[in-house]
Amino acid sequence: MRHTGAVAAGIAGGMLVLSGCSALDLPLAGVRAAPDGTPYAVFRPCGDHGYQNPSLDGRPHGGDDGPVTTGWDVDKEGLRGDADFPLFAPPAGWDARHRGPRRLLPRHHYVLRFGQYSGGDAQNGTVEFTTEQVGRLKPGQVWADGRVMSGREFERLAADSC
Repeated sequence: MRHTGAVAAGIAGGMLVLSGCSALDLPLAGVRAAPDGTPYAVFRPCGDHGYQNPSLDGRPHGGDDGPVTTGWDVDKEGLRGDADFPLFAPPAGWDARHRGPRRLLPRHHYVLRFGQYSGGDAQNGTVEFTTEQVGRLKPGQVWADGRVMSGREFERLAADSC
């Protein structure tokens, strides 16, 4: 009986350690529509802590395990502050590496994210969306947390998530 209890305690302890190592996905990233319809990436990292490795990955619907066909990635740490930029034109200082066409492709699923690590906590600012969802946004609206919201609602959601 002691052996069974020790094994159970070991498994439970191991699960706690493993769960402590994974990053939380928080609604700190969104996509907004500019007045001319251009999609913009919106990053709202928590506090004054730096973030790293922002990226945009686009795959055809149903191709979650397939190759990325459009997007970009940045291999950079120590980025700071809010960011708001055309979805396919990250800030020049980020030295983004682009893949595929620099536009939303029909019937594609996208993931926009960045990683943030502070005080031993890891969190990702993440938003998932489709071309069609972003195409329906009106100026001033933001797609985040799986839904359409106003810019003010997004700012409140991001601040409350921290």
